[in-house]
Amino acid sequence: MRAIDLSRLAAGAVTAHRSRSLLTALGIAVGIAAVVLLTSIGEGVHRFVLQEFSQFGTNIIGVTPGKTETFGISGAQVSNVRPLSLDDAAALERLEQVVAVMPVVQGNAQVEFEGRTRRTMILGVGSELPQVWSMNVSAGRFLPPDDQRAPRAFVVLGSKVRSELFGDRNALGQRLRVGGGRYRVIGVMESKGQFLGFDLDDAVYVPAGKALELFNRESLMEIDLVYRAGASADSVRAGIERVLRARHGSEDFTVTTQQQMLDVLGSVLDVLTFAVAALGGISLFVGGVGILTIMTISVRERRSEIGLLRAIGARRAQVLRLFLLESLLLSAIGGFAGLALGLGLAVALKFIAPALPVHPSLEYALLAELLAVLIGLAAGVLPARHAARLQPLDALRAE
Repeated sequence: MRAIDLSRLAAGAVTAHRSRSLLTALGIAVGIAAVVLLTSIGEGVHRFVLQEFSQFGTNIIGVTPGKTETFGISGAQVSNVRPLSLDDAAALERLEQVVAVMPVVQGNAQVEFEGRTRRTMILGVGSELPQVWSMNVSAGRFLPPDDQRAPRAFVVLGSKVRSELFGDRNALGQRLRVGGGRYRVIGVMESKGQFLGFDLDDAVYVPAGKALELFNRESLMEIDLVYRAGASADSVRAGIERVLRARHGSEDFTVTTQQQMLDVLGSVLDVLTFAVAALGGISLFVGGVGILTIMTISVRERRSEIGLLRAIGARRAQVLRLFLLESLLLSAIGGFAGLALGLGLAVALKFIAPALPVHPSLEYALLAELLAVLIGLAAGVLPARHAARLQPLDALRAE
């Protein structure tokens, strides 16, 4: 029997029971669609998070208090032997390959102007913020390079805070209250958007020394450094550790490079994407069970056909290939339908929920299709072997 004859017989068997074949292929299609959609969301989240952390550049190193590895996210003060101080930040400025150092203090307080109040995020920073965090000033100027031990009471507003408190009025030169203290507005930042849930536009920026007083703290939340392009992050990190160990007497701090953070996040998000793909794979397994069931029923219904094929000279291997080809066709049809459905749902989701990061992954889509084909073949092995082992006379008598 020629290969083309086997293909025609397999295609004819699939189309002869269209409803049954459609329902069988639908199980595979749902599984493929689930894998494509879930991995699209997982890949979208992966890209979104990495993009969020990369928007401030890649030549950044963060120093946090306490000997604990972190992801470089400020906001969690850790118990330590000696707090990070403004003097520590000043000492790190003298490192050869460091071009900018910025102390960071974070908290929440009420901001008030002429009866309008808003509770918002307060960021105590240094004058180097535009360079360190790649942020620009849209009006006025940023905080001047004052001595952080006795800084002037200046404040720079995020774009959302300026809009809420001043409306269409010019905010520059106005005086407002931040947590009970009076500050003069000297600048307004360009819109930056959100960073992992923190709205940088809904924030005000004050000198780090003022923020320490405002929140009654001794330790900085973080010290961010930018080093020269082309410099080795490991050598800069070693210099930071050497300076701080000499000042603190022990390594009671954590130094995290941007690349370390991206590597850890990348590995975690890869596991997340694989996990959601595995969830979709459960549907593929269910679809494989459906193919196994249908092919088993098909062998029982077509015993006389199998007996006739064997009687006219078809070999066992050819009967085996015939039923394997049928299960392969069912899984392939379901797989391609699932790919189209999954990609269509992913595109529709991007329009329905633009805020949800969705990015279809061709790699996972092709892997899901290959998996569907393999499941189809595996599900068809037992029925095909059973069909191939039937004796011609016994099969013909079954009718």
